[in-house]
Amino acid sequence: MTRFLVTGSAGFIGFHLARRLLAEGHRVIGYDALTDYYDPALKRARNATLAAYPGYGFVEGLLEDRDELMRAVEADPPEVIVHLAAQAGVRYSIDAPATYVSSNLTGSWAVLELARAVRPRHLLMASTSSTYGANAKVPFGETDCADHPMSLYAATKKGMEAMAHAYAHLFDIPSTLFRFFTVYGPWGRPDMALFKFAGAIFAGRPVEVYGNGRMARDFTYVGDLVEAIVRLVEAVPVQGAPVDADGVADSLSPVAPYRVVNIAGGRPVELMDFIRTVEACIGRRARLDMLPMQAGDVALTVADPSLLRALTGYVPDTGIADGVAAFVDWYCDYHGVSRDRGGPETARAAVAI
Repeated sequence: MTRFLVTGSAGFIGFHLARRLLAEGHRVIGYDALTDYYDPALKRARNATLAAYPGYGFVEGLLEDRDELMRAVEADPPEVIVHLAAQAGVRYSIDAPATYVSSNLTGSWAVLELARAVRPRHLLMASTSSTYGANAKVPFGETDCADHPMSLYAATKKGMEAMAHAYAHLFDIPSTLFRFFTVYGPWGRPDMALFKFAGAIFAGRPVEVYGNGRMARDFTYVGDLVEAIVRLVEAVPVQGAPVDADGVADSLSPVAPYRVVNIAGGRPVELMDFIRTVEACIGRRARLDMLPMQAGDVALTVADPSLLRALTGYVPDTGIADGVAAFVDWYCDYHGVSRDRGGPETARAAVAI
């Protein structure tokens, strides 16, 4: 049994990770502000599911409240910290930049100060594929240039990575920063594409398709993401001990027990194929509203998962037909709606056409 602190435990990814850890018998302290960036009722529903586990303790608070964060763990200091809480979203960062600076920079600094105080055996922090920004080389590798962010969201996450490296160096805190690639699945965020697509199709509204559909994403099913995180918990970085695997470029720092790891399968899916999969799973055609690329977006994301494979022996492999079908099943159950037909088999057929 390991004692974990999971920030953002009522969020999409934090919920799935905390539930997995609790099911395996670990102790989890969840910390979440339950903010109104999207409907807090969804966050409370996730948290209620976690509260059914005897090993779960929850504290509601802002990351930026350092005193509250410290009090959350003083009676039961964590052995592992997984920092997932953040202000997410590329487009919203244009409208509400102060929220990103406060949560992703000031809040993450508070987590680093907590790690400095409690000395976990491993600190893991969530970053994003958006940090690759204007990098034109694909697939994206952890040692590629990530110095040209195209959104404030990406810039704050890159800043968090830099702060974490400094703390790892100064205070010998073993730290892994993982970059997520378009995570989707049950209990997802309403601001994410899949949730929006499904909601629009069920309601008969047009689906807004940015970039005129000429985009592709390295979609990562949330269950695969959690599997990778759980495995990375045990892959504690040690300064001077890079991963020993032929042809793998390790991001391990030369001056700190710190590395960056992509979590994705390395198999991008075109946006229109993704939409066809959603249509097939729901059993209804979408009305498409083709729109230009939005500010801050990139046309293609695709990960090089070689380092993840070398460290854990695992690479995400759930196909979009199965992943989208799992989401639609949850969506129908949560919202009390019925789909006309469809499922993973018809979704696979739609993608194959």
